[in-house]
Amino acid sequence: MTEIVRPDFRRRETPRRRARGPRRRLFDTPIPVTVIVCVSLAIALYGMAPKGRLGLRSDAPSSVLDSSLQIHVVDGDTVRSGGRVFRLVGFNTPETVDNAQCAEERALGERATARLQELVAAGRIELERRACACRPGTEGTEACNYGRLCAKLFTQGRDAGSILIAEGLAERYVCGGTSCPRRRDWCGG
Repeated sequence: MTEIVRPDFRRRETPRRRARGPRRRLFDTPIPVTVIVCVSLAIALYGMAPKGRLGLRSDAPSSVLDSSLQIHVVDGDTVRSGGRVFRLVGFNTPETVDNAQCAEERALGERATARLQELVAAGRIELERRACACRPGTEGTEACNYGRLCAKLFTQGRDAGSILIAEGLAERYVCGGTSCPRRRDWCGG
């Protein structure tokens, strides 16, 4: 018959005395496997991420919003994501609906909006936060871009603005430190 041995929890062993001698170094002590796996995984994930485009980073104003967020296209150069509205920088598209000056501008603006929706639907989208060209302290308020924040949108690793410019649906539009140039007249005037 097999005897079952139960540990005696009342019995307490005396701790071993540490031998005097050179101090132990960090790697002389065994490290639990779970710590090694977690640290290795974190290093591997960080190393695989494209530099400057990893999750929500704290180094504003040029931080990237999580690419898993839903992105809703408002118009050809404006998107909504994570409850915030972003003016995409580096390009300008024609206005749509009430803001268009003529039927041609409205039609071209709707084409630009539809094309941006196609680019977003294609997947692998990254929204990279950028500083707005506004007076200091006004970013995110109505005094700066009608309350919109600024960002660049990348699709399949390419700048969405560059794609729209190449297809004739947008113009290059680069702002200075605190102001932007006059917008193009899309009505031919």
